[in-house]
Amino acid sequence: MTDRLTVGVLGTGIMGAAMARSLARAGHAVRAWNRTRDKAAPLAEDGVHVAETPAEAVSGADVVLTMLHDGAAVAEVMDRAAAALRPGAAWVQSTTVGVGSVEELAGLARGHGLVFFDAPVLGTRQPAEAGRLTVLAAGPGEHRPAVAPVLDAVGSRTVWTGEDGGAGSATRLKLVANSWVIAVTGAAGEVLALAQALDVDPQDFFDAIAGGPLDMGYLHAKAALVLEDRLSPADFAVETAAKDARLIVEAGREHGVRLDVAAAGAERLARAAARGHGREDMAAAYFASFDEPPVP
Repeated sequence: MTDRLTVGVLGTGIMGAAMARSLARAGHAVRAWNRTRDKAAPLAEDGVHVAETPAEAVSGADVVLTMLHDGAAVAEVMDRAAAALRPGAAWVQSTTVGVGSVEELAGLARGHGLVFFDAPVLGTRQPAEAGRLTVLAAGPGEHRPAVAPVLDAVGSRTVWTGEDGGAGSATRLKLVANSWVIAVTGAAGEVLALAQALDVDPQDFFDAIAGGPLDMGYLHAKAALVLEDRLSPADFAVETAAKDARLIVEAGREHGVRLDVAAAGAERLARAAARGHGREDMAAAYFASFDEPPVP
């Protein structure tokens, strides 16, 4: 392979671990670090070096990829990695963060001489494991060839949104896309809850909308996770979706837009997490419809 790179992956949760595996499968030398080492340890079976510290993971790396919980976590971990960062390396920042955080992280990149790419992804566990994510990316055109092998390994396509990663155009698009995902998932859960309350067979609802403009594959996929009790392992966890929903509401407020549905979705997700469903798939927001656990 002519484009074999050394890639440091910081954060090996659902998405980060899958992306690390895709990178190793593509022939790159991958060093991964996670705050809870036990979550990263299985990656060794896929040829990934499991690092003890963020600095070890990024030492000598051509590309650093971050997939952590939020902007604060990214900044804290990159500060810990700072001493080992190689000036001129590319930083592919794939964590979903707020619009304001992107500018701050881009400043951190400049301070360490890194080339910054704002690069959140669309997709959940299965496309991540298959290397079939959609990467939303912004960054300087002259440096894109340096990160193309990484983006090609984790995604089936890359949608470029701008030349300046610090402007946050890719993150803005990701928040718009996630606002739709969260709204549809919340609606699917409420449909199931209302059907149960009114003694309606959900299949009757699916049959009624079949083949029409109201029908959609995502509805069936999320509903099936609830109906078939397949909420773990999560494709996209409740606690992560709750964080993204908060970012969406904040972005709307900062730009003069009231997002009532997104705000309600954030509250539902937070309520589901508080009731013990935080690490289940976001479809578990269904449980927020009930004051008491629903009777099977």
